[in-house]
Amino acid sequence: MRFQGKSMVVTGAAQGIGRQVALEAAAEGARLVLVDRSPIVQSVAREINEADGLGSAFALETDLETFAGNERFVAEATARHGGIDVLVANVGGAIRMKPFEMFSEPEIVAEINRSLYPTLWACRAVLPVMLEQNRGSIVNVSSIATMGINRMPYSAAKGAVNALTASLAFEIGARNVRVNAIAPGGTTAPPRKVPRGPGAADDRERRWVKEVVDQTISSSRMGRYGLVREMSAAILFLASDAASYITGTVLPVGGGDQG
Repeated sequence: MRFQGKSMVVTGAAQGIGRQVALEAAAEGARLVLVDRSPIVQSVAREINEADGLGSAFALETDLETFAGNERFVAEATARHGGIDVLVANVGGAIRMKPFEMFSEPEIVAEINRSLYPTLWACRAVLPVMLEQNRGSIVNVSSIATMGINRMPYSAAKGAVNALTASLAFEIGARNVRVNAIAPGGTTAPPRKVPRGPGAADDRERRWVKEVVDQTISSSRMGRYGLVREMSAAILFLASDAASYITGTVLPVGGGDQG
């Protein structure tokens, strides 16, 4: 029961890694605020609340690409639970996969908005609460794809998440708030109910996507994609008191691929 009675926020909780983190944290007693802009997040909260586990969940729909959207979850979690012990900042994901020279200016901006700002704003929004209560654990979700192909804007955004994690941990390390990240490799998850992007439109775009898949598998020493539970296990370890002397770390979870 690592999270018994603890207040936890999970962003991007409607699907994939975020959903898995929420389910497992609830099973260990967490009091959750689940945040996503998709209404699917409501069904994740219902699943938790209808289960026999010790945890509970409230779902909040908001746009995490804005600072105001992140302030909303901070206000909700503090009003409901009196504080925030753990933040899992999980929003992100490549929208398009193609060579960098093929990206337009609006497409590049969209990738940065998707995969950097939700984490940057989430850390900034939660920080005053954690510093005032003199405790807290932040786990950001980065990516092995900081060294990958056909996703340059996404790679740049996740590289910034790594820098944010290291710098913030350095800045506040003596104030009892830890900041870490995991860098997932390719992850096998159930089909997304809300796709990240438009998908491949033709054979050329399908070839670019296949190049990403092939590179991801070949870069893994284990030669496979990871599972969502393998990602959530690393996230929840870093979030827990078992990692009380770990901060500023980006933990690769890519089957040996260090990113």
